[in-house]
Amino acid sequence: MKTSKLAKVIRLDRPQFWLLIIGSGLISIHLTLVWRAGNNNLFSTSFLFWAAISLIISEKRDDLSLESGILSSFLGFSLIWIALFKSASMTSFGGFLYALPFVFGLGLALIASGFRGLNQYTGELITLFFLNVSKLLPEWVTYKLTLVTAKLSAFMLWYTGFEVTLSGINVYLPNGSVEVLSGCSGLESISQMLGLAILFLLIFPQNWYQKILVPLVAATVGFVVNSARVALMTVIVAKDKMDAFDYWHSGNGSLLFSIVSVLIFGLFCWLLIERKESENRNSRLS
Repeated sequence: MKTSKLAKVIRLDRPQFWLLIIGSGLISIHLTLVWRAGNNNLFSTSFLFWAAISLIISEKRDDLSLESGILSSFLGFSLIWIALFKSASMTSFGGFLYALPFVFGLGLALIASGFRGLNQYTGELITLFFLNVSKLLPEWVTYKLTLVTAKLSAFMLWYTGFEVTLSGINVYLPNGSVEVLSGCSGLESISQMLGLAILFLLIFPQNWYQKILVPLVAATVGFVVNSARVALMTVIVAKDKMDAFDYWHSGNGSLLFSIVSVLIFGLFCWLLIERKESENRNSRLS
């Protein structure tokens, strides 16, 4: 009897418990799939995004309206089950792993709060969407960005004293060259940094000017750091060090550049917070 009453209390009075169980399971599934796919860059970004979003939801859990209808709950469960079935039957994930967090997040939000309550998770869903946006844009956008990346990389090499020649997306040095393909355009890095910018604005609300400035800085940092990576790989190819090229192109070296981008953006955000706190102290003293 006591066990039955306890279960009833949990089901009726603590929907947060079951949402926590479902959400934790979905996060674990996504991170496990990314880990098995060997995508270190996506794994680190996904882990950071999931951790930050979980913290934000936890902080505002008492203010959330957890009222869902039959249709919205059915749709939410359907999205999750379709995604799980697809992930179980796939042998090569490709861009699917990038879209999975948004699908999971949208499905869980529908189960928790229905159609009317989706606005409570707008920022979090936009953040998860930015993981996938680089896979959704048309090829001509990626190609245009690739051209700009090649130009900036060539400029960096020229500015640091290298004899560099640029032809379209090809960057030439006297002893070697690289072709900047779509994977090195910087679009993925930019989208991930924009997701971090949204997370920062969710945790530390800013004025309208800073709401524009923060995403611009995030995108710029992601783009410039990626261009520096392309410049470095061009130098490595010119010196015929292909093992080092593989390390910086698809190995842990590419992850280090992502860390550098996050650290630079984190420093910028820290300066914003310090400035705001200093203004608040001065206003209290005046």
